[in-house]
Amino acid sequence: MPEILSRWKTGLSRTSKASFGRIASLLGATEITNHTWDELEALLIQADLGVETTSSVLVSLKKIVKNAGMTRSSDLRSALRMELRTRLTAPPGLDFSSQPNVVLLVGVNGSGKTTTAAKLGMRFRAEGKSVLFGAADTFRAAAVDQLQVWGERLGIQVVSGAPESDPGAVAYNSVQSGISRGLDIILIDTAGRLHTRFNLMEELKKVQRVVGKAMEGAPQHVWLVLDATTGQNALTQAKAFKDAVRITGVILSKLDSSSRGGMTFAIQGELGLPILFAGLGEKPEDLAPFDPDAFIDGILGE
Repeated sequence: MPEILSRWKTGLSRTSKASFGRIASLLGATEITNHTWDELEALLIQADLGVETTSSVLVSLKKIVKNAGMTRSSDLRSALRMELRTRLTAPPGLDFSSQPNVVLLVGVNGSGKTTTAAKLGMRFRAEGKSVLFGAADTFRAAAVDQLQVWGERLGIQVVSGAPESDPGAVAYNSVQSGISRGLDIILIDTAGRLHTRFNLMEELKKVQRVVGKAMEGAPQHVWLVLDATTGQNALTQAKAFKDAVRITGVILSKLDSSSRGGMTFAIQGELGLPILFAGLGEKPEDLAPFDPDAFIDGILGE
């Protein structure tokens, strides 16, 4: 347990130092004034909570201060921690009762989908589940090669197609292969696509429909991989993908490389999407189930 908490603290050190560390400096032994609120608002926005979430946090904090009769800004620190914590939920238990369970990984170019697929495969294999990779990113040969290398390393078979072949066909074949083998989980890595490109988002919808034809009720899970270093832009991406396909959860990649971890609150608050996993490093074991308390402690440097 201490090792896991240490991993969260280390992984969130950039976010803590760049943004929330300045909030800690603000909340010292001075009186709460209008300047305190103005500074706190600016710092929360700079920490990538977003304007809407920041406004909501400040409204709640002002009520707490008034009701509790707080006068010192140092008292705001614990109140802020509690307020931030109420805005995060623990990830729901993953329902893998179907067989096989089809997980569709989606996201923009460079978000880390392929690496995340490999990390998930390793995690599920360690839990005793049988796994299959579907390399449906047929437009980027490096993605297929990368997934095949991981498959060989982890002992996980990869279903792929010819370069620039129909990604829907690869997804369909992956599901059919998983069914025939009686496997537990099929992880389908889709091509990265700009959320602003209508035709590419329509193609993603097609992949989802094709998977449903291969197996009724599939995909059971559609996980959006977001690059945490993109800050509030990740929220825009998430909205577009949520409108296009049935997103069931979010995976934050590269959280250890980001100083913009505050966008986590906006994703949950404004979109209502659960955060399932967070990437806290480059090693496969550094993909950790999202832990709200460890996240809060990490960004506040506690």
